[in-house]
Amino acid sequence: MKLSKTLKSPNGIELPADADREERQVALEYVAEAWNEAEDDGVATLALAHASLFAAITSLVEYHGESAVAALIASLPAKIEAGEYSLGRSLQ
Repeated sequence: MKLSKTLKSPNGIELPADADREERQVALEYVAEAWNEAEDDGVATLALAHASLFAAITSLVEYHGESAVAALIASLPAKIEAGEYSLGRSLQ
């Protein structure tokens, strides 16, 4: 049973409502902690990035299907070039 409202992006992937954002933040904290521990153990950042992308994409495909995930990934270049994934960018 879903108790929170979800929205759909143009490619059909559900976007979390406010109630789900807190869970996403907690999940991000877990991932960041695991990432930091792996780096402390000597795992290369690039290897972590590739493994994380693989895990994320396979999970999304399992949940949403190949077509929806392919559409999502096709939209990433414009978002990357716009700075949406740059931690040091300033919002105006």
